[in-house]
Amino acid sequence: MVDAVIFDLDGVIVDSEPIWEEVRRGYVARHGGHWQPDSQRRLMGMSTGEWARYLSEELGVDRSPEQVATEVIDEMAARYAEHVPLIPGSIDAVNRIAERWPLGLASSSPPRLIEAALAAAGLADRFRVTLSTEQVDRGKPAPDVYLAVADRLRVEPARCAAVEDSANGVRSAAAAGMRVIAAPHGAYPLDDDAAAQATVVLSGIGELAEAHIRP
Repeated sequence: MVDAVIFDLDGVIVDSEPIWEEVRRGYVARHGGHWQPDSQRRLMGMSTGEWARYLSEELGVDRSPEQVATEVIDEMAARYAEHVPLIPGSIDAVNRIAERWPLGLASSSPPRLIEAALAAAGLADRFRVTLSTEQVDRGKPAPDVYLAVADRLRVEPARCAAVEDSANGVRSAAAAGMRVIAAPHGAYPLDDDAAAQATVVLSGIGELAEAHIRP
């Protein structure tokens, strides 16, 4: 039995992963760092504090983690002010599932970007709980944010379904004990181990239906 559904934001509702990569890659280049071939995969799901430390300490950016976080998020906010790119079919999918289950949101974006994205999508009132990994101890793939959203929804994690796109997101929701529906971004396919942890793998979020949520 599933009593609540928890969505990820980036890559599921908002097509923001390519923008995050462009912004952070450019930031690293401008500030003396060196982007690595696996950087984007490693960054997906990290909390703000985690990815800011990664850019500063591992990629060699000449800024403190605090400066990195502020400056990158400011640039992302400026991009969102111009345009919030939505995943095709995502709004209809959220509205469809919201008719049947209470919804939560478990995102690695900071709260100000979550608010901007949901406002642009017209979905702010669809989610009973929204939470950023900034607001828990550890980012994805740790289960913290999913466990916290389930707790605020007052639903046992095992009675929740999660909708994710990234390997670290799938790992996070699976570690929380949830049924996981994966809708991977075409540019960032799931690692094999993550795909194996998903209950269902869709070719796109527009396919999401009630039948995928029910065990």
